[in-house]
Amino acid sequence: MPQQKHKSEEIVAKLRQVDMLVSQGRSVAEAVRTIGVTPFTCYRRRKEFGGLKTDQVKRLKELEKDRAIEAPPVRARWRGSGVGRRYPI
Repeated sequence: MPQQKHKSEEIVAKLRQVDMLVSQGRSVAEAVRTIGVTPFTCYRRRKEFGGLKTDQVKRLKELEKDRAIEAPPVRARWRGSGVGRRYPI
């Protein structure tokens, strides 16, 4: 089965839905099943998007995108070209 890529706003809405269902008296496992994800996925997303609101999530994603454009990945330079010489400068 192919994996679905949910938008950040959808994830926040689903986490709020789980909170609402739990406050109405349903168990966490039952509430997670109603939104269609595994408990592990729900806890992982809660750790990432916990108390954020939709507009805060949008701003976070924009900042992450800008940060990725500004700073290219840093690669270590290795001294020597022979076998056995594998330590950074």
